[in-house]
Amino acid sequence: MALSISSTARAAEPAGAAAGGSVSVSPAGASADANASKPAKKAKKKQQGAADGDDTPWIKRHRPTRNQLELGIYGGILLPSKEHELYNPGDPSVTWQPYKTVAPDIGLRFGYYPLSFLGLEIEGGVAPTKTATSGQSAVIGMFRGYGILQLPYRIAPFALIGYGLMGTSGLGKDIDPTLHFGGGVKFYVNQRLLLRLDVRDNATAQYRTDGGRTNHLEVLLGLSIVLNKKKPAPAPDPDSDGDGFKDKVDKCPTTPGVAPDGCPLATPAPEPDSDGDGFLDSQDACPQEPGVAPDGCPEKDSDGDGFVDSKDKCPEVPGVAPDGCPPPDRDKDGIPDAEDKCPDIPETKNQYQDQDGCADEVPRAVTKFTGVIKGIFFDVDKDSIKKTSRATLDNAVKVLKDFPDVKVEISGHTDSTGDRDHNIDLSKRRADAVKQYLVDKGIDGGRISTRGAGPDEPIADNKTAKGKSQNRRIEFKLQ
Repeated sequence: MALSISSTARAAEPAGAAAGGSVSVSPAGASADANASKPAKKAKKKQQGAADGDDTPWIKRHRPTRNQLELGIYGGILLPSKEHELYNPGDPSVTWQPYKTVAPDIGLRFGYYPLSFLGLEIEGGVAPTKTATSGQSAVIGMFRGYGILQLPYRIAPFALIGYGLMGTSGLGKDIDPTLHFGGGVKFYVNQRLLLRLDVRDNATAQYRTDGGRTNHLEVLLGLSIVLNKKKPAPAPDPDSDGDGFKDKVDKCPTTPGVAPDGCPLATPAPEPDSDGDGFLDSQDACPQEPGVAPDGCPEKDSDGDGFVDSKDKCPEVPGVAPDGCPPPDRDKDGIPDAEDKCPDIPETKNQYQDQDGCADEVPRAVTKFTGVIKGIFFDVDKDSIKKTSRATLDNAVKVLKDFPDVKVEISGHTDSTGDRDHNIDLSKRRADAVKQYLVDKGIDGGRISTRGAGPDEPIADNKTAKGKSQNRRIEFKLQ
């Protein structure tokens, strides 16, 4: 068996090969290697690829190249034909005999590949054997040259055909021409070493047959070295962000920066504008209130009517649209003329029809039901109204129906006996009970409000029984 060693180099490297860029031709056309001028990110990716710095696909790594020189050895077996004509018929001492069917086969080969897929090889080898009949020692020698066509990949199937000579030294001395052809596969272990398997046929003249051909088969294993393969230049130290600092010393290798560490300068935090008015806080006299020029403060509204002074025709007096001035009020009673039924006569403020703008007096019937309302009684410490109170309450119902514009507040009051919080709650419940009575009699509940004052608003001395009695009361107040 034989081994073959192969090492590949470029006898005609392009001028820029040392920089990492080259061009090779394959059967499919031209293929361009990585260019040294590609962006730094490509360089970094390549550096992080295979251990030898090559990021090409595995099947294309360590493949044949142009102008490659190979030197190899091989070993295997030769199967001499039983119909060979490898003997000297002119030697009377020689009788034709077949050779043993299997013979060891060793030899050397040299190859030159002007193209990555096409080359020429020459081989010389010997196959020691014996004749099958007499056991006489013999040596079959072979010398041949051939063309070889291969796929330019790491695993490279190939086919070959050529011409050679095949001779013997066992049955006289004889040399015959051979048509040599076969095929096989190469495997590139690395850039300089390859393994090879060949299956060959040597077609020579056939014994006792004019013009006949017989076949001598070979199976060979080889080991080859590539003689002119240059060691690839080490991958350049990349500068991924292009800032002039190599990645190995750049603390921010993917972000352009400056000295001393290749990192960008820290960006100062933007100055705040808390109120979002376009004036930075450092220049804003009112940083928490959106404002206007020149100081970032809101425009002044002296009378607080929602109209800034620059647009308010009455900046010191609260007003309304469209000019910020109050609506006309000739009698100065606070009711605009447009709503005043008596625009030239001031309203009498007496809690009775105070919104019509006219002078008036509270009717006597209404006056009777303002202040302390006598005649309304409750069960002790309860909010239940006694029956004796109905006459008074019914009169109140009549007045409220007669004067539908009247609105009242009903307040409940207690003396100081007992817990204050309890008394406040009790007084509120009693006021609510009176309201409910009036509502049940047809008075709109929206005209009545209630509150509980408890013992907090006495009108008499709580130290006497009479005073306590006076303090336990219900009051009506016009609203």
